[in-house]
Amino acid sequence: MALHQGTEGKDGYSVNPFYGEADPVGGMAARPPRHRLPDGPMSPSAAYQFVRDELMLDGNSRLNLATFVTTWMETQAGVLMAECRDKNMIDKDEYPRTAELEQRCVTILADLWNAPDPLSAVGCSTTGSSEACMLAGMAFKRRWARRNADRYPSTARPNLVMGANVQVCWEKFCNFWEVEARQVPMEGDRYHLDPAAAAELCDENTIGVVTVLGSTFDGSYEPVADVCAALDDLQERTGLDVPVHVDGASGAMVAPFLDEDLVWDFRLERVASINTSGHKYGLVYPGVGWALWRDKEALPEELVFRVNYLGGDMPTFALNFSRPGAQVAAQYYTFLRLGRNGFRAVQQMARDVAKDLARQIEELGDFRLLTQGDELPVFAFTTTDAVKNYDVFDVSRRLRERGWLVPAYTFPPNREDLSVLRIVCRNGFTHDLADLFIQDLTQLLPELRRQPGPLGRPEGVATAFHH
Repeated sequence: MALHQGTEGKDGYSVNPFYGEADPVGGMAARPPRHRLPDGPMSPSAAYQFVRDELMLDGNSRLNLATFVTTWMETQAGVLMAECRDKNMIDKDEYPRTAELEQRCVTILADLWNAPDPLSAVGCSTTGSSEACMLAGMAFKRRWARRNADRYPSTARPNLVMGANVQVCWEKFCNFWEVEARQVPMEGDRYHLDPAAAAELCDENTIGVVTVLGSTFDGSYEPVADVCAALDDLQERTGLDVPVHVDGASGAMVAPFLDEDLVWDFRLERVASINTSGHKYGLVYPGVGWALWRDKEALPEELVFRVNYLGGDMPTFALNFSRPGAQVAAQYYTFLRLGRNGFRAVQQMARDVAKDLARQIEELGDFRLLTQGDELPVFAFTTTDAVKNYDVFDVSRRLRERGWLVPAYTFPPNREDLSVLRIVCRNGFTHDLADLFIQDLTQLLPELRRQPGPLGRPEGVATAFHH
Protein backbone atom coordinates (compact mmCIF):
# COMPACT_ATOMS: atom_id res chain seq x y z
CA MET A 1 0.00 0.00 0.00
CA ALA A 2 1.30 3.42 -0.91
CA LEU A 3 2.46 5.57 1.99
CA HIS A 4 1.03 8.71 0.38
CA GLN A 5 -2.33 9.01 -1.32
CA GLY A 6 -2.11 10.59 -4.77
CA THR A 7 -4.09 13.80 -5.37
CA GLU A 8 -4.47 13.65 -9.12
CA GLY A 9 -7.77 11.76 -9.06
CA LYS A 10 -8.95 9.09 -11.43
CA ASP A 11 -8.56 11.31 -14.53
CA GLY A 12 -4.86 12.06 -13.91
CA TYR A 13 -3.09 15.43 -13.86
CA SER A 14 -4.27 18.41 -15.85
CA VAL A 15 -1.60 19.62 -18.30
CA ASN A 16 -0.93 23.10 -19.59
CA PRO A 17 -1.06 22.97 -23.42
CA PHE A 18 2.31 24.78 -23.48
CA TYR A 19 3.96 21.77 -21.86
CA GLY A 20 3.95 19.74 -25.02
CA GLU A 21 3.21 19.80 -28.75
CA ALA A 22 -0.52 20.07 -29.39
CA ASP A 23 -0.17 18.49 -32.81
CA PRO A 24 3.37 17.42 -33.76
CA VAL A 25 2.66 17.37 -37.51
CA GLY A 26 -0.11 19.95 -37.85
CA GLY A 27 2.32 22.85 -37.77
CA MET A 28 4.09 21.55 -40.87
CA ALA A 29 1.21 22.52 -43.16
CA ALA A 30 -0.49 25.20 -41.09
CA ARG A 31 -1.10 28.64 -42.52
CA PRO A 32 -2.08 30.71 -39.50
CA PRO A 33 -3.96 34.01 -39.90
CA ARG A 34 -1.88 37.17 -39.46
CA HIS A 35 -4.42 39.52 -37.94
CA ARG A 36 -6.51 37.35 -35.65
CA LEU A 37 -5.87 34.49 -33.28
CA PRO A 38 -5.68 31.08 -34.96
CA ASP A 39 -8.42 28.64 -34.02
CA GLY A 40 -6.09 26.25 -32.25
CA PRO A 41 -2.51 25.83 -31.05
CA MET A 42 0.50 24.75 -33.07
CA SER A 43 3.74 23.16 -32.03
CA PRO A 44 6.32 25.48 -30.40
CA SER A 45 8.88 24.67 -33.08
CA ALA A 46 6.44 25.66 -35.84
CA ALA A 47 5.47 28.91 -34.07
CA TYR A 48 9.14 29.72 -33.58
CA GLN A 49 9.92 29.12 -37.23
CA PHE A 50 7.03 31.27 -38.45
CA VAL A 51 8.21 34.23 -36.40
CA ARG A 52 11.90 33.68 -37.08
CA ASP A 53 11.40 33.51 -40.84
CA GLU A 54 9.70 36.90 -40.91
CA LEU A 55 12.34 38.47 -38.68
CA MET A 56 15.04 37.41 -41.16
CA LEU A 57 13.82 40.27 -43.34
CA ASP A 58 14.94 42.83 -40.76
CA GLY A 59 18.30 44.48 -41.26
CA ASN A 60 21.39 43.05 -39.55
CA SER A 61 21.71 45.03 -36.32
CA ARG A 62 25.50 44.71 -36.31
CA LEU A 63 25.63 46.51 -39.68
CA ASN A 64 23.28 49.25 -38.48
CA LEU A 65 25.46 52.35 -38.38
CA ALA A 66 22.43 54.55 -37.71
CA THR A 67 21.55 53.41 -34.22
CA PHE A 68 23.27 54.36 -30.97
CA VAL A 69 21.73 51.33 -29.28
CA THR A 70 23.90 48.41 -28.16
CA THR A 71 23.78 45.50 -30.59
CA TRP A 72 26.31 43.14 -28.99
CA MET A 73 26.84 41.79 -25.49
CA GLU A 74 28.71 38.83 -24.09
CA THR A 75 26.96 35.47 -23.85
CA GLN A 76 27.03 35.60 -20.05
CA ALA A 77 25.12 38.90 -20.11
CA GLY A 78 22.50 37.36 -22.37
CA VAL A 79 22.09 34.41 -20.00
CA LEU A 80 21.80 36.74 -17.01
CA MET A 81 19.13 38.79 -18.77
CA ALA A 82 17.16 35.65 -19.63
CA GLU A 83 17.26 34.61 -15.99
CA CYS A 84 15.91 38.01 -14.85
CA ARG A 85 13.34 38.77 -17.52
CA ASP A 86 10.46 37.49 -15.37
CA LYS A 87 11.27 39.84 -12.49
CA ASN A 88 9.10 42.96 -12.39
CA MET A 89 11.34 45.91 -11.66
CA ILE A 90 8.63 47.77 -9.77
CA ASP A 91 8.11 44.95 -7.25
CA LYS A 92 11.01 46.00 -5.08
CA ASP A 93 9.72 44.27 -1.98
CA GLU A 94 9.44 40.96 -3.87
CA TYR A 95 12.78 41.31 -5.67
CA PRO A 96 14.93 43.17 -3.14
CA ARG A 97 18.26 42.14 -4.66
CA THR A 98 17.26 43.51 -8.06
CA ALA A 99 16.27 46.74 -6.31
CA GLU A 100 19.64 46.75 -4.58
CA LEU A 101 21.44 46.40 -7.91
CA GLU A 102 19.47 49.37 -9.24
CA GLN A 103 20.54 51.48 -6.26
CA ARG A 104 24.16 50.41 -6.69
CA CYS A 105 24.05 51.50 -10.33
CA VAL A 106 22.67 54.90 -9.30
CA THR A 107 25.49 55.34 -6.78
CA ILE A 108 28.11 54.21 -9.29
CA LEU A 109 26.86 56.77 -11.82
CA ALA A 110 26.70 59.50 -9.17
CA ASP A 111 30.34 58.79 -8.35
CA LEU A 112 31.27 58.66 -12.03
CA TRP A 113 29.59 62.04 -12.61
CA ASN A 114 31.19 63.66 -9.55
CA ALA A 115 28.10 64.22 -7.43
CA PRO A 116 28.92 66.11 -4.19
CA ASP A 117 27.92 63.04 -2.18
CA PRO A 118 27.27 59.98 -4.36
CA LEU A 119 25.56 58.17 -1.49
CA SER A 120 22.96 60.93 -1.18
CA ALA A 121 22.38 61.48 -4.89
CA VAL A 122 18.89 60.65 -6.05
CA GLY A 123 18.24 58.62 -9.17
CA CYS A 124 16.41 55.77 -10.80
CA SER A 125 16.45 53.46 -13.77
CA THR A 126 14.13 54.10 -16.70
CA THR A 127 13.27 52.42 -19.99
CA GLY A 128 15.71 54.75 -21.75
CA SER A 129 16.88 58.34 -22.04
CA SER A 130 13.57 59.58 -23.40
CA GLU A 131 11.79 58.67 -20.18
CA ALA A 132 14.72 59.99 -18.14
CA CYS A 133 14.52 63.34 -19.94
CA MET A 134 10.78 63.53 -19.25
CA LEU A 135 11.49 63.02 -15.55
CA ALA A 136 14.17 65.71 -15.51
CA GLY A 137 11.81 68.12 -17.26
CA MET A 138 9.03 67.35 -14.78
CA ALA A 139 11.39 68.09 -11.88
CA PHE A 140 12.38 71.39 -13.52
CA LYS A 141 8.76 72.40 -13.98
CA ARG A 142 7.68 71.44 -10.47
CA ARG A 143 10.56 73.36 -8.86
CA TRP A 144 9.75 76.41 -10.98
CA ALA A 145 6.01 76.12 -10.21
CA ARG A 146 6.70 76.05 -6.47
CA ARG A 147 8.81 79.21 -6.75
CA ASN A 148 6.08 80.91 -8.78
CA ALA A 149 2.98 79.68 -6.99
CA ASP A 150 1.54 83.20 -7.01
CA ARG A 151 1.67 83.36 -10.84
CA TYR A 152 1.33 79.78 -12.04
CA PRO A 153 -0.91 78.51 -13.54
CA SER A 154 -3.03 81.68 -13.72
CA THR A 155 -0.72 84.03 -15.65
CA ALA A 156 2.72 82.49 -16.14
CA ARG A 157 3.61 80.00 -18.85
CA PRO A 158 6.81 78.01 -18.29
CA ASN A 159 9.47 77.66 -20.98
CA LEU A 160 12.49 75.44 -21.54
CA VAL A 161 15.58 76.59 -23.45
CA MET A 162 17.48 74.17 -25.71
CA GLY A 163 19.34 73.90 -29.00
CA ALA A 164 17.58 72.95 -32.22
CA ASN A 165 19.65 69.76 -32.21
CA VAL A 166 18.00 68.23 -29.12
CA GLN A 167 16.55 64.74 -29.17
CA VAL A 168 12.87 64.72 -30.12
CA CYS A 169 11.86 63.63 -26.60
CA TRP A 170 12.41 67.20 -25.40
CA GLU A 171 9.88 68.48 -27.90
CA LYS A 172 7.52 65.76 -26.68
CA PHE A 173 8.05 66.83 -23.09
CA CYS A 174 7.20 70.43 -23.90
CA ASN A 175 4.10 69.32 -25.79
CA PHE A 176 2.85 66.84 -23.18
CA TRP A 177 3.52 69.03 -20.13
CA GLU A 178 2.50 72.35 -21.71
CA VAL A 179 5.90 74.03 -21.66
CA GLU A 180 7.06 76.48 -24.32
CA ALA A 181 10.08 75.11 -26.19
CA ARG A 182 12.59 77.89 -26.89
CA GLN A 183 15.14 76.58 -29.36
CA VAL A 184 18.41 78.20 -30.35
CA PRO A 185 18.81 77.59 -34.10
CA MET A 186 22.01 76.42 -35.77
CA GLU A 187 24.14 79.07 -37.43
CA GLY A 188 26.95 78.51 -39.94
CA ASP A 189 29.35 75.86 -38.69
CA ARG A 190 27.85 75.89 -35.18
CA TYR A 191 25.68 72.80 -35.01
CA HIS A 192 24.61 72.97 -31.36
CA LEU A 193 23.68 75.29 -28.50
CA ASP A 194 25.33 78.72 -28.23
CA PRO A 195 25.81 79.75 -24.57
CA ALA A 196 25.12 83.47 -25.04
CA ALA A 197 22.05 82.80 -27.20
CA ALA A 198 20.71 80.36 -24.59
CA ALA A 199 21.06 82.93 -21.81
CA GLU A 200 19.31 85.58 -23.92
CA LEU A 201 16.23 83.35 -24.25
CA CYS A 202 15.89 82.91 -20.49
CA ASP A 203 13.41 84.90 -18.44
CA GLU A 204 11.47 84.61 -15.19
CA ASN A 205 9.41 81.76 -16.67
CA THR A 206 12.38 79.61 -17.75
CA ILE A 207 12.33 76.31 -15.89
CA GLY A 208 15.78 75.26 -17.12
CA VAL A 209 18.27 74.93 -19.95
CA VAL A 210 18.99 71.62 -21.66
CA THR A 211 22.53 70.88 -22.82
CA VAL A 212 23.47 67.83 -24.87
CA LEU A 213 26.68 65.91 -24.26
CA GLY A 214 26.86 64.23 -27.63
CA SER A 215 24.53 65.57 -30.30
CA THR A 216 22.77 62.94 -32.36
CA PHE A 217 23.24 65.11 -35.45
CA ASP A 218 27.03 65.06 -35.56
CA GLY A 219 28.41 63.48 -32.36
CA SER A 220 29.76 66.75 -30.91
CA TYR A 221 29.65 67.79 -27.26
CA GLU A 222 27.82 70.96 -26.33
CA PRO A 223 29.86 73.40 -24.15
CA VAL A 224 28.12 72.66 -20.85
CA ALA A 225 30.58 74.67 -18.74
CA ASP A 226 30.25 77.70 -21.03
CA VAL A 227 26.45 77.51 -20.83
CA CYS A 228 26.66 77.40 -17.03
CA ALA A 229 29.04 80.37 -17.06
CA ALA A 230 26.63 82.36 -19.24
CA LEU A 231 23.81 81.55 -16.82
CA ASP A 232 26.01 82.55 -13.86
CA ASP A 233 26.51 85.91 -15.53
CA LEU A 234 22.77 86.15 -16.16
CA GLN A 235 22.07 85.57 -12.48
CA GLU A 236 24.55 88.25 -11.46
CA ARG A 237 22.86 90.75 -13.79
CA THR A 238 19.20 89.86 -13.28
CA GLY A 239 18.87 87.58 -10.27
CA LEU A 240 17.44 84.76 -12.43
CA ASP A 241 18.66 81.38 -11.19
CA VAL A 242 18.22 78.92 -14.08
CA PRO A 243 19.24 75.26 -13.56
CA VAL A 244 20.86 73.09 -16.23
CA HIS A 245 20.11 69.53 -17.27
CA VAL A 246 22.73 67.53 -19.16
CA ASP A 247 21.27 65.14 -21.70
CA GLY A 248 24.14 62.68 -21.66
CA ALA A 249 22.28 59.90 -23.47
CA SER A 250 25.55 58.88 -25.08
CA GLY A 251 28.29 61.22 -23.91
CA ALA A 252 27.77 60.66 -20.20
CA MET A 253 29.13 57.15 -20.69
CA VAL A 254 32.02 58.28 -22.91
CA ALA A 255 33.40 61.54 -21.49
CA PRO A 256 34.11 60.21 -17.95
CA PHE A 257 36.51 57.66 -19.43
CA LEU A 258 38.04 59.43 -22.43
CA ASP A 259 37.71 63.13 -21.56
CA GLU A 260 38.41 63.22 -17.85
CA ASP A 261 39.52 66.87 -17.88
CA LEU A 262 36.29 68.02 -19.51
CA VAL A 263 34.07 69.64 -16.86
CA TRP A 264 30.44 68.99 -17.74
CA ASP A 265 28.89 67.10 -14.82
CA PHE A 266 27.93 67.71 -11.18
CA ARG A 267 31.22 69.54 -10.65
CA LEU A 268 29.28 72.46 -12.12
CA GLU A 269 26.96 73.65 -9.36
CA ARG A 270 24.32 74.77 -11.88
CA VAL A 271 23.93 71.20 -13.21
CA ALA A 272 20.88 69.87 -11.39
CA SER A 273 20.36 66.58 -13.25
CA ILE A 274 21.92 64.23 -15.79
CA ASN A 275 20.54 61.35 -17.81
CA THR A 276 22.14 58.62 -19.84
CA SER A 277 21.13 55.56 -21.84
CA GLY A 278 22.45 52.34 -20.39
CA HIS A 279 21.52 50.76 -23.70
CA LYS A 280 23.79 53.07 -25.72
CA TYR A 281 27.37 53.59 -24.62
CA GLY A 282 26.40 52.02 -21.30
CA LEU A 283 26.84 48.81 -23.33
CA VAL A 284 23.56 47.09 -22.41
CA TYR A 285 20.84 45.75 -24.70
CA PRO A 286 17.72 47.96 -24.84
CA GLY A 287 15.97 49.26 -22.91
CA VAL A 288 17.47 50.89 -19.86
CA GLY A 289 18.22 54.49 -19.02
CA TRP A 290 19.22 56.42 -15.93
CA ALA A 291 18.14 59.74 -14.43
CA LEU A 292 20.14 61.31 -11.59
CA TRP A 293 19.79 64.50 -9.56
CA ARG A 294 22.70 66.05 -7.72
CA ASP A 295 20.88 65.90 -4.36
CA LYS A 296 17.43 65.56 -2.81
CA GLU A 297 16.73 69.28 -3.18
CA ALA A 298 16.99 69.01 -6.98
CA LEU A 299 14.10 66.53 -7.11
CA PRO A 300 10.84 67.73 -5.49
CA GLU A 301 9.76 65.23 -2.88
CA GLU A 302 6.13 65.19 -4.01
CA LEU A 303 7.18 63.64 -7.33
CA VAL A 304 8.82 60.64 -5.66
CA PHE A 305 6.85 57.43 -5.08
CA ARG A 306 8.31 55.46 -2.21
CA VAL A 307 8.36 51.69 -1.81
CA ASN A 308 9.26 50.06 1.47
CA TYR A 309 11.28 46.87 1.25
CA LEU A 310 13.29 44.98 3.85
CA GLY A 311 12.55 47.77 6.30
CA GLY A 312 14.21 50.27 3.97
CA ASP A 313 12.96 53.11 1.82
CA MET A 314 13.37 52.88 -1.97
CA PRO A 315 12.38 55.98 -3.96
CA THR A 316 11.03 55.51 -7.47
CA PHE A 317 10.24 58.21 -9.95
CA ALA A 318 9.26 56.86 -13.32
CA LEU A 319 6.55 57.12 -15.95
CA ASN A 320 6.52 53.39 -16.59
CA PHE A 321 5.47 50.90 -13.96
CA SER A 322 5.94 47.22 -14.80
CA ARG A 323 9.10 46.34 -16.73
CA PRO A 324 11.65 43.54 -16.50
CA GLY A 325 14.63 43.74 -14.18
CA ALA A 326 16.85 42.10 -16.80
CA GLN A 327 18.37 45.31 -18.15
CA VAL A 328 19.21 46.62 -14.68
CA ALA A 329 20.94 43.34 -13.85
CA ALA A 330 22.82 43.56 -17.15
CA GLN A 331 23.88 47.14 -16.38
CA TYR A 332 25.32 46.11 -13.03
CA TYR A 333 26.99 43.12 -14.71
CA THR A 334 28.64 45.48 -17.21
CA PHE A 335 29.84 47.84 -14.47
CA LEU A 336 31.23 44.88 -12.52
CA ARG A 337 32.68 43.20 -15.61
CA LEU A 338 34.54 46.17 -17.06
CA GLY A 339 35.32 48.65 -14.30
CA ARG A 340 36.81 52.01 -15.20
CA ASN A 341 39.73 50.59 -17.15
CA GLY A 342 37.53 48.23 -19.13
CA PHE A 343 35.06 50.97 -20.05
CA ARG A 344 37.96 53.20 -21.03
CA ALA A 345 39.37 50.52 -23.32
CA VAL A 346 36.01 49.79 -24.99
CA GLN A 347 35.16 53.45 -25.57
CA GLN A 348 38.68 54.24 -26.77
CA MET A 349 38.45 51.45 -29.33
CA ALA A 350 35.13 52.83 -30.59
CA ARG A 351 36.63 56.32 -30.88
CA ASP A 352 39.73 54.99 -32.64
CA VAL A 353 37.55 53.16 -35.17
CA ALA A 354 35.46 56.30 -35.74
CA LYS A 355 38.45 58.59 -36.24
CA ASP A 356 40.19 56.14 -38.57
CA LEU A 357 37.05 55.54 -40.64
CA ALA A 358 36.36 59.28 -40.86
CA ARG A 359 39.89 59.86 -42.13
CA GLN A 360 39.55 57.17 -44.80
CA ILE A 361 36.22 58.56 -45.99
CA GLU A 362 37.69 62.05 -46.29
CA GLU A 363 40.63 60.66 -48.27
CA LEU A 364 38.23 59.31 -50.91
CA GLY A 365 37.92 62.91 -52.10
CA ASP A 366 34.15 63.01 -52.58
CA PHE A 367 33.22 63.84 -49.00
CA ARG A 368 33.68 66.62 -46.46
CA LEU A 369 33.70 65.87 -42.74
CA LEU A 370 31.62 67.92 -40.33
CA THR A 371 33.02 66.10 -37.31
CA GLN A 372 35.94 63.73 -36.83
CA GLY A 373 34.59 61.18 -34.33
CA ASP A 374 36.90 62.60 -31.66
CA GLU A 375 34.14 63.30 -29.10
CA LEU A 376 31.37 60.75 -29.39
CA PRO A 377 32.58 57.88 -31.60
CA VAL A 378 30.20 59.36 -34.16
CA PHE A 379 30.80 61.56 -37.18
CA ALA A 380 28.80 63.28 -39.90
CA PHE A 381 29.90 64.01 -43.44
CA THR A 382 28.47 65.37 -46.66
CA THR A 383 29.48 65.50 -50.31
CA THR A 384 31.94 68.15 -51.44
CA ASP A 385 30.79 71.06 -53.60
CA ALA A 386 32.45 69.41 -56.60
CA VAL A 387 30.13 66.37 -56.44
CA LYS A 388 27.16 66.98 -58.76
CA ASN A 389 26.10 63.50 -59.89
CA TYR A 390 24.80 62.15 -56.60
CA ASP A 391 23.89 63.23 -53.09
CA VAL A 392 23.94 61.77 -49.58
CA PHE A 393 20.56 60.10 -50.05
CA ASP A 394 21.90 58.20 -53.06
CA VAL A 395 24.86 57.02 -50.98
CA SER A 396 22.54 55.84 -48.20
CA ARG A 397 20.35 53.91 -50.65
CA ARG A 398 23.28 52.19 -52.33
CA LEU A 399 24.94 51.23 -49.06
CA ARG A 400 21.69 49.61 -47.95
CA GLU A 401 22.03 47.24 -50.92
CA ARG A 402 25.24 45.98 -49.31
CA GLY A 403 23.56 45.55 -45.91
CA TRP A 404 24.86 48.78 -44.35
CA LEU A 405 22.30 51.08 -42.71
CA VAL A 406 23.68 54.62 -42.84
CA PRO A 407 21.18 57.44 -42.31
CA ALA A 408 20.98 60.48 -44.56
CA TYR A 409 19.08 63.51 -43.28
CA THR A 410 18.85 67.27 -43.32
CA PHE A 411 19.80 69.53 -40.44
CA PRO A 412 17.25 71.65 -38.53
CA PRO A 413 16.80 75.44 -38.77
CA ASN A 414 18.79 77.46 -39.77
CA ARG A 415 20.85 74.83 -41.65
CA GLU A 416 18.13 73.00 -43.54
CA ASP A 417 20.30 73.45 -46.61
CA LEU A 418 22.76 70.91 -45.19
CA SER A 419 22.19 67.18 -45.80
CA VAL A 420 24.58 64.68 -44.28
CA LEU A 421 25.37 61.04 -43.64
CA ARG A 422 26.15 59.92 -40.10
CA ILE A 423 28.04 56.90 -38.83
CA VAL A 424 27.79 55.64 -35.24
CA CYS A 425 30.65 53.41 -34.11
CA ARG A 426 29.67 51.15 -31.22
CA ASN A 427 31.22 48.30 -29.32
CA GLY A 428 31.27 45.39 -31.76
CA PHE A 429 31.91 47.59 -34.82
CA THR A 430 35.56 46.70 -35.22
CA HIS A 431 38.41 47.93 -37.41
CA ASP A 432 37.79 44.84 -39.54
CA LEU A 433 34.14 45.74 -40.15
CA ALA A 434 35.16 49.35 -40.78
CA ASP A 435 37.59 48.14 -43.46
CA LEU A 436 34.80 46.14 -45.09
CA PHE A 437 32.58 49.21 -45.02
CA ILE A 438 35.18 51.42 -46.69
CA GLN A 439 35.72 48.74 -49.35
CA ASP A 440 32.00 48.70 -50.16
CA LEU A 441 31.79 52.51 -50.25
CA THR A 442 34.86 52.71 -52.50
CA GLN A 443 33.37 50.17 -54.91
CA LEU A 444 30.11 52.12 -55.11
CA LEU A 445 31.68 55.48 -55.94
CA PRO A 446 32.39 54.83 -59.67
CA GLU A 447 28.73 53.95 -60.24
CA LEU A 448 27.53 56.97 -58.28
CA ARG A 449 29.85 59.26 -60.20
CA ARG A 450 28.37 58.01 -63.50
CA GLN A 451 24.83 58.95 -62.53
CA PRO A 452 23.34 61.79 -64.60
CA GLY A 453 22.34 63.50 -61.37
CA PRO A 454 21.02 62.96 -57.84
CA LEU A 455 17.96 60.73 -57.66
CA GLY A 456 16.49 63.00 -54.99
CA ARG A 457 15.56 62.78 -51.38
CA PRO A 458 13.06 59.99 -50.64
CA GLU A 459 9.55 61.10 -49.80
CA GLY A 460 8.88 61.18 -46.08
CA VAL A 461 12.52 60.72 -45.06
CA ALA A 462 13.12 61.68 -41.45
CA THR A 463 15.04 64.85 -40.76
CA ALA A 464 17.30 62.98 -38.35
CA PHE A 465 17.84 59.66 -36.65
CA HIS A 466 17.40 60.20 -32.91
CA HIS A 467 17.58 56.67 -31.55
